[in-house]
Amino acid sequence: MSKIFTPTNQMRLTNVAIVRMKKTGKRFEIACYKNKVLSWRSKVEKDIDEVLQSHTVFLNVSKGQVAKKEELQKAFGTDDSTKVCLEILEKGELQVSEKERHAQLESTFKDIATIVSDKCVNPETKRPYPVTMIEKGMKDMHFSVKPNRNSKQQALDVIKQLQSSGVMPIERAQMRLRVQLPAKEGKHARKRIREMSSSVEEDDCADGQFTMVCLLDPGHYRAVDELLRAETKGKGHMELLSLKEVREGDSALE
Repeated sequence: MSKIFTPTNQMRLTNVAIVRMKKTGKRFEIACYKNKVLSWRSKVEKDIDEVLQSHTVFLNVSKGQVAKKEELQKAFGTDDSTKVCLEILEKGELQVSEKERHAQLESTFKDIATIVSDKCVNPETKRPYPVTMIEKGMKDMHFSVKPNRNSKQQALDVIKQLQSSGVMPIERAQMRLRVQLPAKEGKHARKRIREMSSSVEEDDCADGQFTMVCLLDPGHYRAVDELLRAETKGKGHMELLSLKEVREGDSALE
């Protein structure tokens, strides 16, 4: 009985998401699991083996044509297929159908709106906006989802654009912080923290130490931390009492 030989440079994979990149006049492709490429790019998925169906670089995935080591060396400066896979995964173009692309964009759009709703409030009522209202605001200002950026980064962009466009009144929900610093070394730091705060609930001095409880935009957290390190010679410290201060009805939610 005659044997059937399969060329050694061919490998057939099915139900794949293909990421493609052109270099030195050639097209290189990698085969990934569906829905995993965007998770990898947004840092949600960190296990490369959960993303790649094979640590193999192809010239054509659908035909199973595997790239030769010489071709990888010429195009990428290395014949290490895993390193090449990582470069293509990061910088290549994800091949998806129009239906899949539309579904992904819709899902990301909703994710962004959900993050904005969670992080922000109406500055007049101090209550969070429903996700549907955030989605309407995004549509009114013609916000376009960028497939290669993660939802959190885009949510921060949406907050800035909503604030500057005047589409709807919105602000970051405030965090409540307790700051303690020595009275002698902490005078300047105390003044700066008061300037950064949207409100100061407590500001006492006893036994040579200032104690403040204030509400700040979460974006100021790092600045306060760096200020304490620089100004108080390590003697000051802060405590996060609540991550956000929003109101629903008559009660405050953390």
